[in-house]
Amino acid sequence: MVSAARRGRYDLTGFTVRSATAQDWVTVNEWGDGEGWNIGFQDSACFLPTDPDGFFIGEVDGRPVSAVSLVNYSEHYAVWGHYLVDPALRGRGYGRGVCKVASPHSGSRVTAGDAMPVQVRNYSKDGSGPAHDTLHWVGVVTGTAGPAVSGPAPEPVTEAFRDAVIDYDGGVFPARRPAFLTRWLTAPGHVALAVREGDRITGFGVLRPAPTRWRIGPLSADTPGTAAALFDALVEHVPGGGEVSAFAPDVQPAAAELFAGRGLTEEFRVVRMYRGTPPTHRGDAVYAIGSLELG
Repeated sequence: MVSAARRGRYDLTGFTVRSATAQDWVTVNEWGDGEGWNIGFQDSACFLPTDPDGFFIGEVDGRPVSAVSLVNYSEHYAVWGHYLVDPALRGRGYGRGVCKVASPHSGSRVTAGDAMPVQVRNYSKDGSGPAHDTLHWVGVVTGTAGPAVSGPAPEPVTEAFRDAVIDYDGGVFPARRPAFLTRWLTAPGHVALAVREGDRITGFGVLRPAPTRWRIGPLSADTPGTAAALFDALVEHVPGGGEVSAFAPDVQPAAAELFAGRGLTEEFRVVRMYRGTPPTHRGDAVYAIGSLELG
């Protein structure tokens, strides 16, 4: 536990930071959903074991007031997320306070995070720089325009070739994440599909339920046609009239063509930022990330 009486212009008397518990994260999710984050029902169960020491809670006299996560995926890569403050207690330095304590957790790793465009300057103060935009697409699927479906039909991910899907993800994500992805692919309510050509994975995607709309991600594929096949197969599992959403990096222009062509609209966008040298991975294969919180 770390305490601080004063930082800069903020009086932080009684403010402390400690590692978060699963019960703490129930409160954090309530804050996030209050902001419209639409957190997946199984997100915490998948996220928290990824790096149990990477989830931080700020509190005043035992009351949770702020939170952040800084998850170390590997020896070289980490991701910021869950930056939240109790809405009734904003403007008191509790957000900055929890981030300052959490920051050393990633060590010398390249660290990713996402900022609203108006916050890019503030986020740059720790040396982070912008890399690309990530667009939030939402809506009811109503169209068939955009990339045409091509290649083999998607099929449910099974244990027989789950490791191959994990290996594929390791080539399109900045770090290998086998334990996390195993949880993500098999979580209750999640629908995980992949496309295989022989023994080779050419794409996969996951659909998950959340409070206000179904969420798609990751959605990664070698070609726009495979991405389209996966998207169309995933949304078949959404009850009629249900909304879906996806966070799509603008690195792959065909992602916007796919989502717009299927009837979704851009709700907002964030800026992906990296502290350290941006990672090298097949970013053009990523049509939707799993989440802003863990990439």
